[in-house]
Amino acid sequence: MDNLKELISYRQMLVNTVRRDLRSRYKGSFLGFLWTFINPLLQLIVYSIVFPYLLRVQQENYPMFLFVALLPWIFFTSSVQGATTSITAGANLVKKIYFPRIILPLSVVCTNLMNYIYGLVIVFAALLLTGVHLTLNVFWLPIIILIEFIFIVGLAFILSALYVKFRDLEHIVGVVTFVWFYLTPIVFPISIFPEHIAQLIRYNPMVPIIESFRNVLLYGTQPNWGLLAYSVLVGVALLLIGVLIFTKSEKTFAEDL
Repeated sequence: MDNLKELISYRQMLVNTVRRDLRSRYKGSFLGFLWTFINPLLQLIVYSIVFPYLLRVQQENYPMFLFVALLPWIFFTSSVQGATTSITAGANLVKKIYFPRIILPLSVVCTNLMNYIYGLVIVFAALLLTGVHLTLNVFWLPIIILIEFIFIVGLAFILSALYVKFRDLEHIVGVVTFVWFYLTPIVFPISIFPEHIAQLIRYNPMVPIIESFRNVLLYGTQPNWGLLAYSVLVGVALLLIGVLIFTKSEKTFAEDL
């Protein structure tokens, strides 16, 4: 509770950091903020060619099947990888002034959250153009985003704190997220696996989150609340563990940096 109160008192710093990151991300580039939309669209084009035509993945409206899952995955990986190095990247601030260090990884996640929300403009437009009819279940979308946000923030706190002492973690995270991508039904439906393997894959907490995005956006149905509850439990557990690890580790950040 003390950490939460302190974070609330420094909320303007968090807001300003997110604004600065959003403005500086594409500063000086010709297309600027349009890269927020171009990057996932390019990935969509590549995957839409490779998987249905070269690897013979059979899935109705495959581009949208892929797109509604790809953007939350980009939100996940960009946040986790960026947050891992956030403390060392802000070393000058950490050494010179006092502020809740937890703002650094949190600001990375919030910045990527804003990018994902902006990307939803393209998602909704693409869904309508491809004949997908949105239903009232789309209003469950903020809850699903919140669940993913909690899960990501928990990982961000843990990894950012550990990276200060274990610099190999950046490379490990890159490898793990690469493997994790193919253990999550993003480019293919989970139904392609034998049932006993599919049951194991469902222990991946990102699976209910990705499938929930598809349910509300692509299929017009409610999320599977039973499966999604598992992701909630994992996310909350990671968040609590992350706060404990971060709070214990931040006392020596200045020395370790």
